[in-house]
Amino acid sequence: MALVEGCRHALEVSIPAAEVESETARVAGDVQKRAKLPGFRPGKAPISLIRKQFAGDIRQQVLESLIPKTLQKQFEAENLNVVGTPDISDVHLHDGEPLRFKAEFEVVPAIELGEYRGIEVAYSDPEVTDEDVAKRLEELRESKADYVNVDPRPLENGDFAVAALESISGVEGEPFKQEEMVLEIGGADTFDAFTENLRGLSPGDEKEFEVVYPETYGAPRLAGKTVKFHATVRGLRKKELPELNDEFAQDLGDYRTIDELRDAVRKSILAQRQFEAQQAAKDKLVDALVDKHEFAVPELFVDRQIRTRVEQSLRAMSQEGVDLKSLKLDWAKVKETQRDKAVREVKASLLLERISEREAATRPTRDEVDKEVERLARLQREPVAALRIKFEKDGTLGRIFHHLQTEKTLNFLFEQARKTA
Repeated sequence: MALVEGCRHALEVSIPAAEVESETARVAGDVQKRAKLPGFRPGKAPISLIRKQFAGDIRQQVLESLIPKTLQKQFEAENLNVVGTPDISDVHLHDGEPLRFKAEFEVVPAIELGEYRGIEVAYSDPEVTDEDVAKRLEELRESKADYVNVDPRPLENGDFAVAALESISGVEGEPFKQEEMVLEIGGADTFDAFTENLRGLSPGDEKEFEVVYPETYGAPRLAGKTVKFHATVRGLRKKELPELNDEFAQDLGDYRTIDELRDAVRKSILAQRQFEAQQAAKDKLVDALVDKHEFAVPELFVDRQIRTRVEQSLRAMSQEGVDLKSLKLDWAKVKETQRDKAVREVKASLLLERISEREAATRPTRDEVDKEVERLARLQREPVAALRIKFEKDGTLGRIFHHLQTEKTLNFLFEQARKTA
């Protein structure tokens, strides 16, 4: 076996003539049983005629039978973990001679693990201040706000205008139209143009004005456009916030007092910040791990990772309203720009897998996999047994195992890391 480049290897294989002839005879016999030739009953045509008449088909079937079988034996004998389908070339198959061919293929690299325990990483437990809790409680109050109609009068800052909007110009295709849009006059999320043009109007008033949307605006139809609107003020509302008291806490859930709610909010913020901080630390750990290990990775894995990255980006763009049919992807350019990141991600995955092979505690138990299947069954509102069968068939169960294994391995690395402030 010869190393071609990276993880790519080549084998020159020779199959003895006797084995080739035996397989050829077997294939020719099968063809003879099915062949229909003029002047002969099915299965009774002479084998010599069959070999001549169906030479091309017989040759192809012999190659398709012998090459994979022989390669598999060779791979097992040399303990090669081959990925993808080998490329076969230089095939020589002639009567009375050995079958010779060349196979090129990629293998999963044998990784010599360096030290992975005690990697230094910047991390300190996050803190939660009283101001953080107060801000979250204010957000909860906002979520429970009531918007009440008030008697008609000119709109002022802090009011909520109920307006009907229709674009007059600036939007391609069908006009932008919304019968009831609620806008806070002077609000942080309200464009200045709406505030300036609606402030001072009263319910029943109409006005035309222009709004300039930034290039980064979430709705593609409006992004970067200067749109002229016709607006009609339908009504006027005021926001009323509930008081922060025991009744408010009880309304939110299983809390008896506002102090219990404050404690729960503090714990919730802390848990979220700990999760985010630990995720960031784990990302740094993986980067350090990759930097400490130099090895080649199969191009097939890199291509798959690039495709996964591109598909994720396309899904995100589609959810934002981008027409994917209008995109023209230059795959060669995409591969060039995404390759370095994809290579590091593949290396990280292989390293985490290799560590998990060594550290038994990082391998998911049957109970852990079952609990994840049960969780997904609750989310999808399906019977657990039926969902498990479905996951076994479509490969999802394997992906669940791999995901849990990755998470447990990352947790192990984080626990073993030397954390510095």
